[in-house]
Order: sequence, then structure tokens, then C-alpha cells
Amino acid sequence: MQDDERPPVLAHRRFQARAAEFEGLPLAARFAEIHASNLWGADTSRSGLGSEAGATDILRRELGELFAALNVRSLLDAPCGDARWIAEADLGPVQYTGVDIVAAQIEENIAQRGARGEFLVADITRDPLPVAEAILCRDCLVHLSFANIDLAVANFRRSGAKWLIATTFPDFGKNLDCADGDWRALNLERAPFGWPPPVRLLNERCEEAGGGWTDKSLGLWALAELNSATLTPPRVRRRAVRSA
Repeated sequence: MQDDERPPVLAHRRFQARAAEFEGLPLAARFAEIHASNLWGADTSRSGLGSEAGATDILRRELGELFAALNVRSLLDAPCGDARWIAEADLGPVQYTGVDIVAAQIEENIAQRGARGEFLVADITRDPLPVAEAILCRDCLVHLSFANIDLAVANFRRSGAKWLIATTFPDFGKNLDCADGDWRALNLERAPFGWPPPVRLLNERCEEAGGGWTDKSLGLWALAELNSATLTPPRVRRRAVRSA
């Protein structure tokens, strides 16, 4: 399927309908409003359709096996969103820490899921991050501008983590920029990232938007092999808005 043949996802359509309201807002304020208004439109998770039970079934079953194979004993979920699905996953003896830029979300997580791990408020693009062997950055970079992706990856490397697990669409052709809080697919092996093939690729069997995004996967990379200082084009193109 060609890039322009893929159906628009709900998060993109709903953000575009209110895009003017987000102009000029700093990152924390943007995501606080997205959380407060359930802008991405999922019925059971303010973190979006990708955090609902059906969308995370594969991950809840298989992430623990991946961590065991890597001998990972500590995980930073950055950002963690409502952490509902991962709280139901069997991660084995993995020490879990979740961070999110939305303070209200972290308060909810502490109240509802605090017994399962530690939750902290943090901006992954600039705040010091807790030490962990692996960082899970699922369904996040797709919502960030190129500039903030660059900052986040550099910050992940500074944290000292060995592994990064991030969302990628390996069949997607061309990466375009977007406003923070919007959504577009990213193939992290293509420009402007140019990351090497992932060490492991876990397909999520995504059924969103009529099955137009079935290549949605979690890729595993060694952070030491990722160059975060690659996003330096003089101009970036915004993702074209498509009607439903």
C-alpha cells in the first residue's frame, strides 16, 4: 500500500480539527489539553486507540519474553500514558518506572497503579530521566515534531540506557514533520533518521482505520548505535491533511 493510500487515523483527524487552538502552546500544555479533552478519541484510554486492550494484546503477551531474552531487569516507559495495558502485561522480574509530561496523568497512575511501579512527571525531550536498562517509547515519536524527536533521542542516550524500543512502520515510505500532538507514521530506518535495521521487530497486528496500518511494530535498537543529531534539514515538510 502506498503512503497516500493509507486511511487517516482518528488521532490525526481530531487534532487537525482543533489545530489552531494548539498554536504557540508549549509541549506540556499541549499534552495536558490532549489528556483533559480526550482529544485522540479512544473510548477506554485517554492515551489513544493504540493503548486500548485489543491493540495491545500481542504486546501484553510477548514483551516479557523479549525482556527475558535481553536479560533486561529495569524498564523506563517514556512516556507511559495511563499505563493501563502495561500494568496487565507479564513483564517478569522487571523493575518498572513510568514517566509522562502530563502531571494529572501521573497523579492518576500513582493512585490506580502505584503498586506496580514508580511514576514520575518528566518531559522526555529535556528532563533528566531515571536510570533503566531499556526504554520503551511506544506511540510517542509519531506525535512529536522532528525537532523534539531529536531532543528525546539525545536525552534517552544521556540516560545511560542500553536499549530503545520504539514504534516504527517499516513499510512506510517517506517521513514528514508534524506539529507536536498531531500524528503521522514514521519509518525510523528512513530519512531524516536513518537508523539501522532493528535488532528485533515485534509486529502489533494493528487493526486501526480498517487495517491500513498493519505494519505498525515495535523496533528494538541499541541506543549507542543511534545518532540523534541527524535532523538538520533547512526545511521540513508538514504532513498533508487528508479528509476522512
